[in-house]
Amino acid sequence: MENNWTKVFSTEDHFTAEILKQGLLENDIPAVVMNQQDSSYKVFGTIHILVHPDNVDKANAYIKDNEIA
Repeated sequence: MENNWTKVFSTEDHFTAEILKQGLLENDIPAVVMNQQDSSYKVFGTIHILVHPDNVDKANAYIKDNEIA
């Protein structure tokens, strides 16, 4: 995997991150989840959704159209 992914969304909720990632994948937007939460205490840290820089605009449009917050 290349190292040039761009963050398009952040959340503290694991389920929101996975649902968003799946929605992006279903719309032909490759996405990955980067979980930076503490492994012992899930209330600390953030989960980021990353996409390739070429897909940032498409991903942001998807997030906006689906009112993901």
